Amino acid sequence: MLQIPSYALEVIKALEEAGFEAYVVGGCVRDMLMGKEINDIDITTSALPEETKAIFKRTIDTGIKHGTVTVLTDKAPVEITTYRIDKGYSDSRHPDSVAFTRSLTQDLARRDFTVNAMAYNPKTGIIDPFDGESDIKNMVIRCVGQAEKRFKEDALRILRALRFSSVLGFTLEAETANAVINCRNLLKNISAERIYSELSKMLCGKDIKRVLLTYAEVFEEIIPELCGMRGFDQRNFHHIYDVLTHTAAVTASIEPIPHLRFAALFHDCGKPDCFTVGEDGIGHFYAHARRSTDKAEQALTRLKSDNFTKNRVMQLVKLHDTPIEPKENVIKKKLGKYGEALFFDLIKLQRADNMGMSPDFRYRQEIYTEIENIAREILESQQCFSLKDLAVNGNDLIALGLSGTEIGSTLKMLLGAVIDGKVQNIKDALIEYYHSNVKSV
Repeated sequence: MLQIPSYALEVIKALEEAGFEAYVVGGCVRDMLMGKEINDIDITTSALPEETKAIFKRTIDTGIKHGTVTVLTDKAPVEITTYRIDKGYSDSRHPDSVAFTRSLTQDLARRDFTVNAMAYNPKTGIIDPFDGESDIKNMVIRCVGQAEKRFKEDALRILRALRFSSVLGFTLEAETANAVINCRNLLKNISAERIYSELSKMLCGKDIKRVLLTYAEVFEEIIPELCGMRGFDQRNFHHIYDVLTHTAAVTASIEPIPHLRFAALFHDCGKPDCFTVGEDGIGHFYAHARRSTDKAEQALTRLKSDNFTKNRVMQLVKLHDTPIEPKENVIKKKLGKYGEALFFDLIKLQRADNMGMSPDFRYRQEIYTEIENIAREILESQQCFSLKDLAVNGNDLIALGLSGTEIGSTLKMLLGAVIDGKVQNIKDALIEYYHSNVKSV
Protein backbone atom coordinates (compact mmCIF):
# COMPACT_ATOMS: atom_id res chain seq x y z
CA MET A 1 0.00 0.00 0.00
CA LEU A 2 1.32 3.44 -0.95
CA GLN A 3 1.67 5.97 1.82
CA ILE A 4 -0.67 8.91 1.20
CA PRO A 5 -0.61 11.87 3.60
CA SER A 6 -3.46 11.76 6.09
CA TYR A 7 -4.98 15.06 4.92
CA ALA A 8 -5.26 13.68 1.36
CA LEU A 9 -6.87 10.49 2.65
CA GLU A 10 -9.45 12.61 4.47
CA VAL A 11 -10.29 14.42 1.23
CA ILE A 12 -10.69 11.12 -0.63
CA LYS A 13 -12.85 9.74 2.19
CA ALA A 14 -15.13 12.78 2.13
CA LEU A 15 -15.65 12.47 -1.63
CA GLU A 16 -16.34 8.74 -1.37
CA GLU A 17 -18.82 9.19 1.48
CA ALA A 18 -20.68 11.62 -0.76
CA GLY A 19 -20.97 8.89 -3.40
CA PHE A 20 -18.13 9.81 -5.73
CA GLU A 21 -14.88 8.19 -6.86
CA ALA A 22 -11.60 9.83 -5.86
CA TYR A 23 -7.94 8.97 -6.47
CA VAL A 24 -4.54 10.55 -6.06
CA VAL A 25 -3.20 10.90 -9.57
CA GLY A 26 -0.25 11.77 -11.76
CA GLY A 27 3.23 12.66 -10.59
CA CYS A 28 2.61 11.94 -6.93
CA VAL A 29 1.69 8.32 -7.75
CA ARG A 30 4.81 8.02 -9.89
CA ASP A 31 6.99 9.41 -7.10
CA MET A 32 5.43 7.15 -4.47
CA LEU A 33 6.11 4.09 -6.63
CA MET A 34 9.71 5.24 -7.00
CA GLY A 35 10.08 5.69 -3.25
CA LYS A 36 10.58 9.43 -3.61
CA GLU A 37 9.32 12.08 -1.24
CA ILE A 38 6.10 13.70 -2.48
CA ASN A 39 5.40 17.38 -2.07
CA ASP A 40 2.26 18.03 -4.08
CA ILE A 41 -0.84 15.87 -4.00
CA ASP A 42 -3.32 15.99 -6.88
CA ILE A 43 -6.68 14.28 -6.63
CA THR A 44 -9.01 13.39 -9.47
CA THR A 45 -12.68 12.65 -8.91
CA SER A 46 -15.91 11.78 -10.63
CA ALA A 47 -17.55 14.68 -8.77
CA LEU A 48 -18.30 17.79 -10.78
CA PRO A 49 -16.71 21.03 -9.55
CA GLU A 50 -19.90 22.30 -7.93
CA GLU A 51 -20.39 18.90 -6.26
CA THR A 52 -16.85 19.06 -4.88
CA LYS A 53 -17.43 22.57 -3.56
CA ALA A 54 -20.61 21.45 -1.82
CA ILE A 55 -18.67 18.83 0.16
CA PHE A 56 -15.89 21.03 1.55
CA LYS A 57 -16.15 24.19 3.60
CA ARG A 58 -13.08 26.02 2.29
CA THR A 59 -12.39 25.96 -1.45
CA ILE A 60 -10.82 28.14 -4.12
CA ASP A 61 -11.87 28.13 -7.76
CA THR A 62 -8.31 27.53 -8.99
CA GLY A 63 -9.26 26.50 -12.51
CA ILE A 64 -12.98 26.00 -12.38
CA LYS A 65 -13.29 26.19 -16.19
CA HIS A 66 -11.13 23.10 -16.46
CA GLY A 67 -12.66 21.38 -13.46
CA THR A 68 -10.06 22.21 -10.80
CA VAL A 69 -11.00 23.23 -7.28
CA THR A 70 -8.47 23.70 -4.48
CA VAL A 71 -9.59 22.43 -1.09
CA LEU A 72 -7.95 24.10 1.89
CA THR A 73 -7.31 21.45 4.51
CA ASP A 74 -5.82 22.20 7.91
CA LYS A 75 -2.42 20.89 6.79
CA ALA A 76 -2.10 21.74 3.09
CA PRO A 77 -4.08 22.81 0.03
CA VAL A 78 -5.17 19.97 -2.27
CA GLU A 79 -6.10 20.39 -5.93
CA ILE A 80 -9.11 18.31 -6.96
CA THR A 81 -9.94 17.99 -10.65
CA THR A 82 -13.00 16.40 -12.18
CA TYR A 83 -12.44 13.55 -14.63
CA ARG A 84 -12.33 15.24 -18.02
CA ILE A 85 -11.71 14.89 -21.74
CA ASP A 86 -9.73 17.64 -23.46
CA LYS A 87 -10.94 18.83 -26.84
CA GLY A 88 -8.81 20.64 -29.42
CA TYR A 89 -5.44 22.36 -28.92
CA SER A 90 -5.39 25.16 -31.50
CA ASP A 91 -2.56 26.99 -29.70
CA SER A 92 -0.42 23.85 -29.19
CA ARG A 93 -0.62 24.43 -25.46
CA HIS A 94 -4.10 24.59 -23.92
CA PRO A 95 -7.29 22.63 -24.67
CA ASP A 96 -9.88 24.71 -26.49
CA SER A 97 -12.55 23.16 -24.30
CA VAL A 98 -13.02 20.35 -21.81
CA ALA A 99 -15.86 17.91 -21.28
CA PHE A 100 -16.38 16.35 -17.88
CA THR A 101 -16.76 12.58 -17.73
CA ARG A 102 -17.49 9.97 -15.09
CA SER A 103 -14.76 7.68 -16.50
CA LEU A 104 -11.36 7.60 -14.80
CA THR A 105 -9.82 5.78 -17.78
CA GLN A 106 -10.91 8.53 -20.15
CA ASP A 107 -9.31 11.09 -17.84
CA LEU A 108 -6.03 9.18 -17.66
CA ALA A 109 -6.00 8.82 -21.46
CA ARG A 110 -5.60 12.60 -21.91
CA ARG A 111 -2.39 12.75 -19.88
CA ASP A 112 1.12 13.14 -21.29
CA PHE A 113 3.21 10.11 -20.29
CA THR A 114 2.38 6.65 -18.99
CA VAL A 115 4.32 7.27 -15.79
CA ASN A 116 2.01 10.21 -15.10
CA ALA A 117 -1.20 8.40 -16.13
CA MET A 118 -1.72 6.32 -13.00
CA ALA A 119 -4.21 6.77 -10.18
CA TYR A 120 -4.27 5.27 -6.69
CA ASN A 121 -6.86 4.70 -4.04
CA PRO A 122 -6.23 2.59 -0.91
CA LYS A 123 -9.39 0.57 -1.57
CA THR A 124 -8.88 -0.21 -5.27
CA GLY A 125 -5.10 0.01 -5.49
CA ILE A 126 -3.29 1.32 -8.56
CA ILE A 127 -5.28 2.06 -11.71
CA ASP A 128 -2.77 1.81 -14.56
CA PRO A 129 -4.43 1.33 -17.98
CA PHE A 130 -1.30 2.33 -19.95
CA ASP A 131 1.24 0.24 -18.02
CA GLY A 132 3.09 3.16 -16.48
CA GLU A 133 4.30 1.00 -13.60
CA SER A 134 6.24 -1.21 -16.04
CA ASP A 135 7.75 1.88 -17.65
CA ILE A 136 8.90 3.06 -14.23
CA LYS A 137 10.56 -0.31 -13.59
CA ASN A 138 12.20 -0.17 -17.03
CA MET A 139 13.10 3.51 -16.60
CA VAL A 140 11.28 4.61 -19.76
CA ILE A 141 9.37 7.76 -20.70
CA ARG A 142 6.56 6.89 -23.13
CA CYS A 143 3.70 9.04 -24.36
CA VAL A 144 0.15 7.94 -23.71
CA GLY A 145 -1.16 7.01 -27.16
CA GLN A 146 0.48 8.50 -30.27
CA ALA A 147 3.52 10.59 -29.34
CA GLU A 148 3.25 13.18 -32.12
CA LYS A 149 -0.42 13.72 -31.29
CA ARG A 150 0.44 14.31 -27.63
CA PHE A 151 3.12 16.86 -28.57
CA LYS A 152 0.93 18.63 -31.11
CA GLU A 153 -1.72 19.01 -28.40
CA ASP A 154 0.76 20.60 -26.01
CA ALA A 155 4.29 21.34 -27.23
CA LEU A 156 5.52 21.95 -23.70
CA ARG A 157 5.35 18.18 -23.28
CA ILE A 158 8.47 17.98 -25.48
CA LEU A 159 10.49 19.76 -22.81
CA ARG A 160 8.72 17.88 -20.03
CA ALA A 161 9.80 14.61 -21.64
CA LEU A 162 13.42 15.78 -21.68
CA ARG A 163 13.13 17.13 -18.15
CA PHE A 164 11.87 13.80 -16.83
CA SER A 165 14.61 12.01 -18.77
CA SER A 166 17.28 14.25 -17.25
CA VAL A 167 15.94 14.37 -13.69
CA LEU A 168 14.81 10.75 -13.36
CA GLY A 169 17.51 9.22 -15.52
CA PHE A 170 14.88 7.57 -17.75
CA THR A 171 15.36 7.11 -21.50
CA LEU A 172 12.73 8.03 -24.05
CA GLU A 173 10.92 5.18 -25.81
CA ALA A 174 11.70 5.16 -29.56
CA GLU A 175 8.43 6.67 -30.86
CA THR A 176 8.48 9.31 -28.14
CA ALA A 177 12.13 10.14 -28.88
CA ASN A 178 11.49 10.52 -32.60
CA ALA A 179 8.46 12.71 -31.96
CA VAL A 180 10.50 14.96 -29.66
CA ILE A 181 12.86 15.66 -32.56
CA ASN A 182 10.20 15.85 -35.27
CA CYS A 183 7.90 18.19 -33.34
CA ARG A 184 10.54 20.52 -31.93
CA ASN A 185 9.46 23.42 -34.18
CA LEU A 186 6.19 23.54 -32.21
CA LEU A 187 8.14 24.96 -29.28
CA LYS A 188 7.87 28.35 -30.95
CA ASN A 189 4.29 28.38 -29.66
CA ILE A 190 5.39 28.10 -26.02
CA SER A 191 5.98 31.17 -23.86
CA ALA A 192 9.53 32.05 -22.90
CA GLU A 193 8.65 31.80 -19.22
CA ARG A 194 7.48 28.19 -19.52
CA ILE A 195 10.52 27.21 -21.60
CA TYR A 196 12.85 28.78 -19.05
CA SER A 197 11.10 27.02 -16.15
CA GLU A 198 11.40 23.59 -17.79
CA LEU A 199 14.95 24.26 -18.92
CA SER A 200 16.07 25.28 -15.41
CA LYS A 201 14.81 21.99 -13.96
CA MET A 202 16.13 19.94 -16.87
CA LEU A 203 19.65 21.38 -16.63
CA CYS A 204 19.79 20.42 -12.96
CA GLY A 205 19.00 16.78 -13.71
CA LYS A 206 21.51 14.01 -13.03
CA ASP A 207 21.41 12.84 -16.65
CA ILE A 208 21.71 16.20 -18.40
CA LYS A 209 24.86 15.24 -20.31
CA ARG A 210 23.08 12.41 -22.15
CA VAL A 211 19.99 14.51 -22.79
CA LEU A 212 21.99 17.46 -24.14
CA LEU A 213 23.92 15.28 -26.54
CA THR A 214 21.02 13.08 -27.64
CA TYR A 215 18.54 15.92 -28.23
CA ALA A 216 20.86 18.72 -29.30
CA GLU A 217 18.43 19.77 -32.06
CA VAL A 218 15.77 20.55 -29.46
CA PHE A 219 18.15 22.72 -27.44
CA GLU A 220 19.19 24.53 -30.63
CA GLU A 221 15.50 25.17 -31.36
CA ILE A 222 14.92 27.01 -28.09
CA ILE A 223 18.46 28.40 -27.71
CA PRO A 224 19.83 29.15 -31.20
CA GLU A 225 22.92 30.60 -29.52
CA LEU A 226 24.04 26.98 -29.07
CA CYS A 227 24.04 26.32 -32.82
CA GLY A 228 27.44 25.57 -34.29
CA MET A 229 28.78 23.79 -31.21
CA ARG A 230 27.73 20.30 -32.25
CA GLY A 231 30.60 18.47 -33.93
CA PHE A 232 32.92 21.51 -33.82
CA ASP A 233 36.48 20.13 -33.61
CA GLN A 234 38.52 22.30 -31.24
CA ARG A 235 41.85 21.16 -32.69
CA ASN A 236 43.57 21.88 -29.39
CA PHE A 237 45.60 19.49 -27.22
CA HIS A 238 43.69 20.61 -24.13
CA HIS A 239 40.52 19.07 -25.55
CA ILE A 240 39.42 15.59 -26.61
CA TYR A 241 35.77 16.57 -27.27
CA ASP A 242 33.94 18.80 -29.73
CA VAL A 243 32.53 21.99 -28.22
CA LEU A 244 29.08 20.56 -27.48
CA THR A 245 30.36 17.35 -25.88
CA HIS A 246 32.77 19.39 -23.77
CA THR A 247 29.90 21.70 -22.76
CA ALA A 248 27.68 18.75 -21.84
CA ALA A 249 30.45 17.27 -19.68
CA VAL A 250 31.01 20.60 -17.92
CA THR A 251 27.28 21.11 -17.33
CA ALA A 252 26.97 17.66 -15.79
CA SER A 253 30.07 18.17 -13.63
CA ILE A 254 29.05 21.37 -11.88
CA GLU A 255 26.75 21.61 -8.85
CA PRO A 256 23.05 21.28 -9.85
CA ILE A 257 22.09 24.89 -9.14
CA PRO A 258 20.38 26.77 -12.02
CA HIS A 259 22.80 29.68 -12.39
CA LEU A 260 25.80 27.35 -12.28
CA ARG A 261 24.30 24.96 -14.83
CA PHE A 262 23.36 27.84 -17.15
CA ALA A 263 26.88 29.27 -16.83
CA ALA A 264 28.30 25.88 -17.80
CA LEU A 265 25.88 25.63 -20.73
CA PHE A 266 26.88 29.00 -22.15
CA HIS A 267 30.56 29.28 -21.15
CA ASP A 268 31.93 28.21 -24.55
CA CYS A 269 28.98 28.93 -26.86
CA GLY A 270 30.98 31.71 -28.53
CA LYS A 271 33.89 29.46 -29.47
CA PRO A 272 32.77 28.62 -33.04
CA ASP A 273 32.58 32.36 -33.81
CA CYS A 274 36.12 32.97 -32.51
CA PHE A 275 37.99 30.01 -34.00
CA THR A 276 41.40 30.55 -35.54
CA VAL A 277 44.24 28.17 -36.35
CA GLY A 278 47.84 29.05 -35.54
CA GLU A 279 50.82 28.34 -37.75
CA ASP A 280 51.40 25.20 -35.73
CA GLY A 281 47.92 23.92 -36.59
CA ILE A 282 46.59 24.42 -33.06
CA GLY A 283 43.10 25.84 -32.69
CA HIS A 284 42.58 29.04 -30.69
CA PHE A 285 39.49 30.87 -29.47
CA TYR A 286 40.68 34.37 -28.64
CA ALA A 287 38.03 36.56 -26.93
CA HIS A 288 35.55 33.67 -26.85
CA ALA A 289 34.61 34.48 -23.24
CA ARG A 290 33.36 37.91 -24.30
CA ARG A 291 31.46 36.46 -27.25
CA SER A 292 29.96 33.73 -25.06
CA THR A 293 28.88 36.36 -22.52
CA ASP A 294 27.05 38.33 -25.20
CA LYS A 295 25.27 35.19 -26.39
CA ALA A 296 24.34 34.21 -22.83
CA GLU A 297 22.86 37.66 -22.21
CA GLN A 298 20.91 37.48 -25.47
CA ALA A 299 19.51 34.03 -24.72
CA LEU A 300 18.62 34.64 -21.09
CA THR A 301 16.99 37.97 -21.89
CA ARG A 302 14.83 36.32 -24.55
CA LEU A 303 13.95 33.49 -22.13
CA LYS A 304 12.99 36.10 -19.51
CA SER A 305 15.37 34.75 -16.90
CA ASP A 306 15.34 36.30 -13.45
CA ASN A 307 17.90 39.07 -13.11
CA PHE A 308 20.07 37.28 -10.55
CA THR A 309 20.56 34.26 -12.78
CA LYS A 310 21.23 36.31 -15.90
CA ASN A 311 23.72 38.64 -14.22
CA ARG A 312 25.56 35.87 -12.38
CA VAL A 313 25.76 33.73 -15.51
CA MET A 314 27.18 36.65 -17.48
CA GLN A 315 29.79 37.30 -14.78
CA LEU A 316 30.84 33.67 -14.66
CA VAL A 317 30.99 33.20 -18.43
CA LYS A 318 33.04 36.38 -18.83
CA LEU A 319 35.52 35.31 -16.13
CA HIS A 320 35.58 31.54 -16.69
CA ASP A 321 39.05 31.40 -18.28
CA THR A 322 40.62 33.99 -15.96
CA PRO A 323 43.73 32.39 -14.39
CA ILE A 324 43.91 32.34 -10.59
CA GLU A 325 47.15 31.31 -8.94
CA PRO A 326 47.08 29.47 -5.58
CA LYS A 327 48.82 32.37 -3.84
CA GLU A 328 47.41 34.20 -0.85
CA ASN A 329 47.87 37.73 -2.21
CA VAL A 330 46.38 36.80 -5.59
CA ILE A 331 43.36 35.18 -3.98
CA LYS A 332 42.81 38.13 -1.64
CA LYS A 333 42.72 40.47 -4.63
CA LYS A 334 40.23 38.24 -6.42
CA LEU A 335 38.05 37.95 -3.30
CA GLY A 336 38.09 41.73 -2.95
CA LYS A 337 37.27 42.25 -6.63
CA TYR A 338 34.61 39.57 -7.09
CA GLY A 339 33.15 39.07 -3.63
CA GLU A 340 32.98 35.74 -1.80
CA ALA A 341 29.96 34.22 -3.60
CA LEU A 342 31.12 34.99 -7.14
CA PHE A 343 34.68 33.89 -6.34
CA PHE A 344 33.64 30.41 -5.18
CA ASP A 345 31.14 30.06 -8.04
CA LEU A 346 33.95 30.87 -10.45
CA ILE A 347 36.20 28.19 -8.99
CA LYS A 348 33.32 25.70 -9.31
CA LEU A 349 32.96 26.58 -12.99
CA GLN A 350 36.68 26.38 -13.63
CA ARG A 351 36.83 23.03 -11.85
CA ALA A 352 33.96 21.69 -13.97
CA ASP A 353 35.52 23.17 -17.13
CA ASN A 354 38.67 21.25 -16.37
CA MET A 355 36.70 18.01 -15.99
CA GLY A 356 35.55 18.42 -19.59
CA MET A 357 39.12 18.65 -20.92
CA SER A 358 41.69 16.03 -21.75
CA PRO A 359 42.51 13.77 -18.76
CA ASP A 360 46.14 14.90 -19.10
CA PHE A 361 45.12 18.21 -17.55
CA ARG A 362 42.98 16.91 -14.69
CA TYR A 363 45.86 17.62 -12.30
CA ARG A 364 44.35 21.12 -12.10
CA GLN A 365 41.69 19.71 -9.79
CA GLU A 366 44.31 19.71 -7.03
CA ILE A 367 45.12 23.35 -7.78
CA TYR A 368 41.45 24.34 -7.45
CA THR A 369 41.28 22.54 -4.12
CA GLU A 370 44.35 24.47 -2.96
CA ILE A 371 42.79 27.76 -4.08
CA GLU A 372 39.57 26.99 -2.22
CA ASN A 373 41.47 26.05 0.94
CA ILE A 374 43.49 29.27 0.88
CA ALA A 375 40.36 31.34 0.28
CA ARG A 376 38.52 29.70 3.18
CA GLU A 377 41.48 30.28 5.49
CA ILE A 378 41.51 33.96 4.50
CA LEU A 379 37.82 34.24 5.30
CA GLU A 380 37.90 32.22 8.51
CA SER A 381 40.81 34.23 9.90
CA GLN A 382 39.10 37.46 8.82
CA GLN A 383 42.09 38.71 6.88
CA CYS A 384 41.88 42.02 5.05
CA PHE A 385 41.12 41.78 1.33
CA SER A 386 38.66 44.61 0.68
CA LEU A 387 38.37 48.31 1.46
CA LYS A 388 35.71 47.68 4.08
CA ASP A 389 38.24 45.54 6.00
CA LEU A 390 40.96 48.21 5.89
CA ALA A 391 41.88 49.76 9.25
CA VAL A 392 41.71 53.28 7.79
CA ASN A 393 38.90 54.97 5.89
CA GLY A 394 38.18 58.11 3.94
CA ASN A 395 37.73 60.23 7.06
CA ASP A 396 41.19 59.26 8.29
CA LEU A 397 42.70 60.38 5.00
CA ILE A 398 40.75 63.65 5.00
CA ALA A 399 42.27 64.31 8.43
CA LEU A 400 45.68 63.90 6.77
CA GLY A 401 44.79 66.59 4.21
CA LEU A 402 43.70 64.40 1.29
CA SER A 403 40.72 65.25 -0.86
CA GLY A 404 38.86 64.22 -4.02
CA THR A 405 40.08 61.31 -6.09
CA GLU A 406 43.32 60.97 -4.15
CA ILE A 407 41.32 59.55 -1.22
CA GLY A 408 40.10 56.58 -3.26
CA SER A 409 43.44 55.98 -4.97
CA THR A 410 45.28 56.11 -1.64
CA LEU A 411 42.89 53.65 -0.01
CA LYS A 412 43.40 51.24 -2.92
CA MET A 413 47.15 51.65 -2.65
CA LEU A 414 47.08 50.90 1.08
CA LEU A 415 44.84 47.87 0.53
CA GLY A 416 47.26 46.53 -2.06
CA ALA A 417 50.14 47.02 0.36
CA VAL A 418 48.30 45.07 3.06
CA ILE A 419 47.44 42.26 0.65
CA ASP A 420 51.05 42.05 -0.57
CA GLY A 421 52.30 41.89 3.02
CA LYS A 422 54.16 45.21 2.90
CA VAL A 423 52.34 46.65 5.89
CA GLN A 424 50.09 45.35 8.67
CA ASN A 425 46.42 46.25 8.67
CA ILE A 426 46.78 48.50 11.71
CA LYS A 427 45.75 52.16 11.57
CA ASP A 428 49.00 53.64 12.85
CA ALA A 429 51.07 51.37 10.62
CA LEU A 430 49.02 52.32 7.56
CA ILE A 431 49.34 56.06 8.28
CA GLU A 432 53.08 55.67 8.76
CA TYR A 433 53.28 53.68 5.48
CA TYR A 434 51.41 56.49 3.73
CA HIS A 435 53.81 59.14 5.05
CA SER A 436 56.91 57.18 4.13
CA ASN A 437 55.80 55.85 0.75
CA VAL A 438 53.42 58.42 -0.68
CA LYS A 439 53.54 61.82 0.99
CA SER A 440 57.31 61.96 0.87
CA VAL A 441 57.36 61.24 -2.88
